[in-house]
Amino acid sequence: FHVNNRVETIEFAARRVKELVPQARIGVAHGQMPEEELERTMCEFVEGKLDILVCTSIIGSGLDIPNANTLIVERADKDFGLAQLYHLKGRVGRSDRQAYAYFLISGKGRLTAGAQMRLSALREFTDLGSGLKVAMRDLEIRGAGNILGPEQHGHIQAVGLALYMQLLEEAIKEAKGEVVRPRRPQPTVDLAVHARLPEDYIEEEGVRIEVYRRLAACEAEEEVERMRAELRDRFGPLPEEVENLLRIVRLRIRASLCGVASIRGAGGRIVVSLLRPLRRAQAEAVADRAVRMGRPASLLEFEPSPAQIIAHLPSGLDRAEILPAAEQIVEAIFAVAGPVEEAVA
Repeated sequence: FHVNNRVETIEFAARRVKELVPQARIGVAHGQMPEEELERTMCEFVEGKLDILVCTSIIGSGLDIPNANTLIVERADKDFGLAQLYHLKGRVGRSDRQAYAYFLISGKGRLTAGAQMRLSALREFTDLGSGLKVAMRDLEIRGAGNILGPEQHGHIQAVGLALYMQLLEEAIKEAKGEVVRPRRPQPTVDLAVHARLPEDYIEEEGVRIEVYRRLAACEAEEEVERMRAELRDRFGPLPEEVENLLRIVRLRIRASLCGVASIRGAGGRIVVSLLRPLRRAQAEAVADRAVRMGRPASLLEFEPSPAQIIAHLPSGLDRAEILPAAEQIVEAIFAVAGPVEEAVA
């Protein structure tokens, strides 16, 4: 299938394909053709009398042609929504033959934020049965209305679909009188580190906000690594500020697992406050383990106590070593005290 979703240019597209592959038998199909001609063309393609069908998205209307194993979609970034593209992709790969789907983008200008999100979703959701995930992502990209009311607008786009659904679920449980299990508290991380998404790295403000939102919603280190790979793939090598941001998100997740309330760097020291107090011996073991991890923690002067681990920074310590030092302290707490099994209320 070669999909060109504009009837006024589809004949030109067919001629262009013929120039590229002169030996190929090419047919054209679109919804404005006479019914008999359209039926005849489709039958010839099914019977193998045509090699390439230049067509519109009409092929998404329930066709099952097992011998079609390649899909090429023109202007995938402009003429189609996410659900349409996913549905078109399902037209190939319907037999035991290896199938291929190519989504071409126009060469004029940069991709819009919406187009980037649609194409990224297609690349992300490739497993069998991913239709529901695609539908959820499509809803998040396009926005949605108020689920519990008649308005065609609402707060979903402001907070993100996943968070909106989570808040909605909790509100419904509370209304029913059910117990809502508290989520694990998220520690505050306040370090003198340059950590952000620069405007020259992600130019679209809406995309930056979406990435910030997704990072804030990460609850596992594996999610952070997937975000790292996605950012590198979509926007190129990660600048130092972005790398620091990802490390801080990972640090926050790790810290929440071992009962850390906050990590603050100020006044020449790093102060790690704990939700779950340690025994005196454990606090001292944390300091000892951090020092044995090597630089930069080995350069710090520790002042451990059951409720706080304070590390004094030596004069002249490079600012770039503050974040690694905080990571080492948290790893030491995790190694000594272990994870917190239940959320702390």
